[in-house]
Amino acid sequence: MKKFVRPGRLPAFAAAILLVFGSSGQALAQQAGTLPLVQAVVKTATAVTSPVTTTVPALLQNSDASVANEAGVLQRAGWPLYALVDRFSAGAPLTDEANCIAVAVYHEARGESLEGQMAVAKVIMNRAASGKYPSSWCGVVKQPWQFSFVHHGQFPSVDQTSDAWHKAIGVTRLAVANAVPSVPTGCMWYHADYVAPRWRNNLTRVEKIGAHIFYRA
Repeated sequence: MKKFVRPGRLPAFAAAILLVFGSSGQALAQQAGTLPLVQAVVKTATAVTSPVTTTVPALLQNSDASVANEAGVLQRAGWPLYALVDRFSAGAPLTDEANCIAVAVYHEARGESLEGQMAVAKVIMNRAASGKYPSSWCGVVKQPWQFSFVHHGQFPSVDQTSDAWHKAIGVTRLAVANAVPSVPTGCMWYHADYVAPRWRNNLTRVEKIGAHIFYRA
């Protein structure tokens, strides 16, 4: 994972891990591939941090808060989006609700950039939070006549061994945790750039990401 961290930023990243987690930050450093640097700053960091008694730092778990916190540390250390997605593509299984988002990202946007995949995930979340659509993420995705890959409320299969599926999982974890900026809260619609649906005429265009054009009211 060292290749994901910009040159010259590694020492700051190592120090950040120790400042947040104390000596148990070495566990996170192993995950991030910066253990030698963390070991090198242990003596300095421990002078200003208190010891952490837990065996595994909370950030190594997959709760929304832990993903957001860890992603924040890594972004400040210079990690780009593709590295963050890779970092969070493995771990505990997604909840059923989050899995619906991942399936939608996989079928709707696996050929798009990670930014485009993140935007699709956020549109689903925005709809569920709007009060204008079903209140659950699965309800949004399965709502009739909304997502073309859904047939009679059923999802087609995904190749769970594929790189595209692993990326969809990483994107979903980051989106659900609100760990990476994406389209704004009011953005609840999108379409491919090769079609021109009439409903877009009453909406405000937000931006075009890859082959998808996103809108808000």
